[in-house]
Amino acid sequence: MSAQEQGHVVEYPALLKVWGTLLLLTAALVGASRVSPAAAVWAMLVLTPVKAALVLFFFMHLKYEGALLKGMVFTALSVLVVFISLLFLDISFR
Repeated sequence: MSAQEQGHVVEYPALLKVWGTLLLLTAALVGASRVSPAAAVWAMLVLTPVKAALVLFFFMHLKYEGALLKGMVFTALSVLVVFISLLFLDISFR
């Protein structure tokens, strides 16, 4: 069996570091929510995409995929951001 057929294996220490980082970012979000609603919104807008990127790249192994798949995921997430932005724009003018 070739290395390509086996896939990529992420070592446990790397996964534990990413998991610890996700826990710290979650604690930062909880802390920001206790400070003020404005801080909570800004923390969510900044930290949540970072957390999502960590999950995508390490736990879903996107880091080791080809450029085409990465481009497809980026395109799908970009379309999602555009639609959510349009939703906020619509709500702000009501």
